[in-house]
Amino acid sequence: MAAVSRALSALRLDARRLPPLAASARHNSNRAAISHLHRQHYGRLYPILLVKTDGSTVRLRYKEPKRILMLPLDSSTLPEAERKARLRKQFPSRPKAEAEETFEGIDLGTYKRFWKK
Repeated sequence: MAAVSRALSALRLDARRLPPLAASARHNSNRAAISHLHRQHYGRLYPILLVKTDGSTVRLRYKEPKRILMLPLDSSTLPEAERKARLRKQFPSRPKAEAEETFEGIDLGTYKRFWKK
């Protein structure tokens, strides 16, 4: 009986040495992840489609999970007309103010039924 009580007391001592529930036993980048992983780099490479400036595409692996990655277009290599067209598309002009409606061209007799008597 004494041997059993010694074994149980040893188990109780080992149970006291364990860290409390609030402490984390994981010592990596996921130890405080509640909403999302807080890391600068993803753990793997993801397949993406790289679109070059001439329109050709290449499949490769990238560090962030994206579908398409487009390279920027160098506007100095474009013809003048196409460069101006792209600039106009990028920075559209302000819409012109429309002329206000006047009541001169409206026949008020057609709307007489909607007036209150």
